[in-house]
Amino acid sequence: MTDDAFELALPYGRSPDSDASTSAAAQVEGSRAESPTESPTLFEIARSEASSPASDEASDSPPAGSQPTGSQPPGGQPSAGFDADLFLNRELSWLEFNERVLEEARDPTVPLLERLKFLSICVANLEEFFMVRVAGLLEQRNEEIMDLPPDGMSPAEQLEAISARTQRMYKDIGATVSDELLPKLQNAGVVLTHPSKLKKSERTRLRAFFREQVFPILTPLAIDPGHPFPHVPNKRLHLIIMLSGKKGGEPAFAIVQVPDVLPRLIPVRSKEHQEHQTTFVLLDDVIGEHAGELFRGFRQRGAWCFRVIRNFDLSIDEEEAEDLLEMIKKEVRRRDRGNAVHLAHDARCAPEAVDMLRKALGVDRQFVFPVDMPLPTPDITALGQPLAERRDLRDPAWNPSPAPEFSQSESVFEAIKRRDILLHHPYESFDPVVNLVEEAANDPDVLAIKQTLYRTSGDSPIVKALTRAAENGKQVAALVEIKARFDEENNILWARELEESGVHVVYGLVGLKTHCKVILIVRREGGQLRRYVHFGTGNYNPRTARLYTDLSFFTSRWEFGEDATALFNLLTSCTPPREWRKLIVAPLGMHEQVLGLIEREASFARTGRGGRIIAKMNSLVDPDVIQGLYRASQAGVHIELIVRGICCLRPGIPGLSENIEVRSVVDRFLEHSRIFYFGAGGANEVYGSSADWMPRNFHRRVEVMFPIEEEALRDRVATEILGISLADNTKARLLEADGSYRPVDPPSEQGDTEECRSQRRFRELAKAAHAQASARARSSRTFIVRPVRQRPTKEADPAVAVSSDDGASTDS
Repeated sequence: MTDDAFELALPYGRSPDSDASTSAAAQVEGSRAESPTESPTLFEIARSEASSPASDEASDSPPAGSQPTGSQPPGGQPSAGFDADLFLNRELSWLEFNERVLEEARDPTVPLLERLKFLSICVANLEEFFMVRVAGLLEQRNEEIMDLPPDGMSPAEQLEAISARTQRMYKDIGATVSDELLPKLQNAGVVLTHPSKLKKSERTRLRAFFREQVFPILTPLAIDPGHPFPHVPNKRLHLIIMLSGKKGGEPAFAIVQVPDVLPRLIPVRSKEHQEHQTTFVLLDDVIGEHAGELFRGFRQRGAWCFRVIRNFDLSIDEEEAEDLLEMIKKEVRRRDRGNAVHLAHDARCAPEAVDMLRKALGVDRQFVFPVDMPLPTPDITALGQPLAERRDLRDPAWNPSPAPEFSQSESVFEAIKRRDILLHHPYESFDPVVNLVEEAANDPDVLAIKQTLYRTSGDSPIVKALTRAAENGKQVAALVEIKARFDEENNILWARELEESGVHVVYGLVGLKTHCKVILIVRREGGQLRRYVHFGTGNYNPRTARLYTDLSFFTSRWEFGEDATALFNLLTSCTPPREWRKLIVAPLGMHEQVLGLIEREASFARTGRGGRIIAKMNSLVDPDVIQGLYRASQAGVHIELIVRGICCLRPGIPGLSENIEVRSVVDRFLEHSRIFYFGAGGANEVYGSSADWMPRNFHRRVEVMFPIEEEALRDRVATEILGISLADNTKARLLEADGSYRPVDPPSEQGDTEECRSQRRFRELAKAAHAQASARARSSRTFIVRPVRQRPTKEADPAVAVSSDDGASTDS
């Protein structure tokens, strides 16, 4: 990694030896002055990105049906300038993250029902990983696409490593369910058993249930020359049934889909069972036990469950699409016909049945997984439903605390006009974000509302408020990203509803996803216009805002309003502004400016003025940024990274990354916020962002990075949010140079460190802040004390009533 190679990656052609005292803002301004007068349109930028040799990496995924772009590195080597030994593989790093989720399901200190939840998340994550990532790698291998990632692993090598790691993960999942969760459930009064283990009277009732409630729904599908192998939908539970004639002979096969219209868990009730115990059998086991009734005249030799995971990614040529919305609707309808990439089957399944399934489905042999447990579908968590009222088996209930800045103001606009406001979700309520849009929809002084929407729900109060605003005659624009993976259908449906109400709906940009989270409201105040802006690190979804950790930043400052206006004009007219006053925007320079901020810290360190970086994000993949962090570490910058998921950087390598520490926190809430701190020679600059440090975020998405400049808010982010996250010694794990993770050292017995669980500490701080604000509000109210008119007595003085100045009265 030479200095010359790194210099090419520096922003705006700045030399590493440039004046370290130059602020990031000055660097940004310098770059703007050098920009051409006639900026290219976003369409031209997108085409330029797509045609460049780096665009394949910029997409940060091996998309289904992807074609090689640019020149292939000679001999199938990783891109020039990248030493493969310095990078961890992206896919294997993700699998290690999913293992950390599974560890929560195995943790005996986690309440039982929460352990079931983490098991469900682990399995759902793994399925999505195969639907997108593994599916893309298989196509790259089959089409002999050899654009290698920075770690240098070919698609075939990655697939082999993924197969081995997934095999181990399935064994861990099976052991977690069979050895830990099912026994714990049984102790709590919930039993999962097989029909064959029931008493005779119970089996008789179960047979009657099958004949009356299940048999009429089933569609047995024989497999023979006259009945070709049927289509097996993605993720649906099926049975492969092996049959033979009464006299034996070669086996025959049939397929039966386990119907979704019936619950998978069938309760077994009988007088023999104790009242406090609930016993279930699986619907698939019931069908398997009685499958012989579907094939009279044959002898049933076995019935086993299996599930297929298919390529579920969309393959869209946006530039060839005359109507992007219609093309996506068609692709969504076709996605369930994608190639099968993963087959999980009952470990007891006969080898000849497994072989028949594998060949018929066309699944690669290395992605056929025997599972020694009830097939790990997420609905297995329904086993905990009978225990739903057991609060001791759940995390303590948490209701986000009201934000004092808003609860003490009559209007959302009044609160934001006084000062910038920062909220930390889900510890502080998401309601002010919803209230901002709802109040704007009803306020006669509000003239326009503009908002980006990446993931939300059709019943969202925000969507309803935008609809109401349009019906009230306001100018309303919504940038709806219909390419949000797995939410395409949902986004299309409610976007159509917005259009019908009069909202100007823009469906994303060709070649780019709009991932930034921004609300802009234009309001008339005293004959002038004032703009109110909200920036978020998470989606405008009130439901997930209670489950994900994110930041909300509200401001009415002129510079942010100007930039937000320019951003929405960019999204609707495809022309970028000549300059950004506060925002850092992708794909228009965010990558270069992040590299510049990192290099500036290195320059400070080289000149003895310190140097510190704290970065919290979901994923760290971008090779240029990783090399920049290595260079900063070598210069002496102290770097602390909080990366929940994928991290391709190797920390702790002597002479390279010994000054870098990487930790991951997996806990009750999904760590989702992106926060970046730079020491800046004592200036302490803090940014929030919608973007992770990944090629796709820098080059293939519209993202926003916003500064938090007010001193109190900046200090809160640096010392409270980031400081407590770094102090976590309960749920945090440290990344080793080999890609493995280990728990952070627990508090010592000598007591020199205290136990810190960051998410619990944030909840405590939010409750304390709300209590203090409520106390201040009570003490600042004006009270009137007056006698109560009643007949006096000699025994006691007259009672008094205490009332606030609004006339409401209560007895004291």
